[in-house]
Amino acid sequence: MSVLPESAQSVSLSFPTGFVWGAATASFQVEGATTVDGRTDSIWDEFCRRPGAVVNGDTGDPAADHYRRYESDIELMSSLGLGAYRFSVAWPRVRPDAGPVNEPGLDFYDRLVDGLLEAGIAPYATLYHWDLPQTLQVEGGWTSRETPYRFAEYAETVAERLGDRVAGWMTLNEPWCAAFLGYASGRHAPGVTSPTAAVAAVHHLLLGHGLAMERIRAASAAPAGITLNLFPVHPETDSKADAETARRVDGLQNRVFLDPILRGEYPADVLADLTPYGLPDLIKDGDLAVIGAPVDLLGVNYYRALLVGSPTDPDAAGEPTEWIGAEGARFLDSGHPRTEMGWEVQPEGLAELLVDLHREFPNLPLYVTENGAAYPDELSESGKVVDHDRIAFLDGHLRASLSAIEQGVDLRGYFYWSLLDNLEWAEGYAKRFGLVHVDFQTQQRTPKESARWYADVIARNGLPAE
Repeated sequence: MSVLPESAQSVSLSFPTGFVWGAATASFQVEGATTVDGRTDSIWDEFCRRPGAVVNGDTGDPAADHYRRYESDIELMSSLGLGAYRFSVAWPRVRPDAGPVNEPGLDFYDRLVDGLLEAGIAPYATLYHWDLPQTLQVEGGWTSRETPYRFAEYAETVAERLGDRVAGWMTLNEPWCAAFLGYASGRHAPGVTSPTAAVAAVHHLLLGHGLAMERIRAASAAPAGITLNLFPVHPETDSKADAETARRVDGLQNRVFLDPILRGEYPADVLADLTPYGLPDLIKDGDLAVIGAPVDLLGVNYYRALLVGSPTDPDAAGEPTEWIGAEGARFLDSGHPRTEMGWEVQPEGLAELLVDLHREFPNLPLYVTENGAAYPDELSESGKVVDHDRIAFLDGHLRASLSAIEQGVDLRGYFYWSLLDNLEWAEGYAKRFGLVHVDFQTQQRTPKESARWYADVIARNGLPAE
């Protein structure tokens, strides 16, 4: 495994010319306006209504009210010097109930993209960040083979409208979460707890990606790919049991997506692991060719590395879990500081991940499309948010990114997650990831100290010397 070279910080503190500096959001987490201009329910609207599903019963309205405040938010981005903004398009806003095109909904993204370009900010569009139209979920959601084809129709609609102006496309964001948290553990929408359903969702999400790529290619010359949440996985010990658990976790987290997309096939061991849940029967003639068609880039969402041990609790296998075939796997503390999400801060894991991806897929441009941390972030009496922990997080992960570049990785950009405090899915509004503090009662925006620090990094295209 790769490590940070001792000389990494002394070689260079500057990023390559043209490196893309951005921040990211997702439609359901920031837009609000869930019943405005023809938008209909997504699976997350329905999930938020379930008692106990989301902390404090929080919902996607008003979120950060970005739908109404996008113009001032663009001004905010411009003040920070952002060169790019990664946003997602809401499927139920553009094609409500997965039906005909809703022009007022599509017009919003027209205005957003034009506003970004006028401000000199490159738009990077994600087509699916988990807000499946609820109507499609009633018909089976991602367990249905019909859904990938409906997704392709929607992708075509968006690509035809925005394709002449978007700087880059992502078909899906983190299909691991959509499949395993949504259909196996049930901790995310649609809240299903069926391993077989989750495996069907995996394959159909991948098929949707491939079909959407075809539609994007036909409508837009902008580079296109997919965003995956990827984690280095390490066994607790060198025992066979721990190694087997780590293999299974790595297969479910990383390789079940990377290999079909970039090699055109499922890993043999993962295919065997998921055979009891029906994966071979889901694969139809031609599917893997569609899924494995070339991509122009890979978006990497990195939050932590995983240290895993073999199961020790015989009762764990009976609980709903995202770790299909690795039930009871233990996720261990490796001694690093933790964020409010309980995730360990491990910037060295980002360098390791990027270098390993480059070694496996040497001709593939990479972008860090999400990387961020939740901290308490309270406004002081003077109206400031002094978030030194987030600055340290950013500094560490940007130095790790620079280390990867110095080791030959073709890393072309970094998008902090997130631009704004927002609805953190099932965690509600309690977990704040933003560079910008949002008072959800007044919608007042306050750039945190980390925003000013990041703006300085962008301005110098590099890190301050230590």
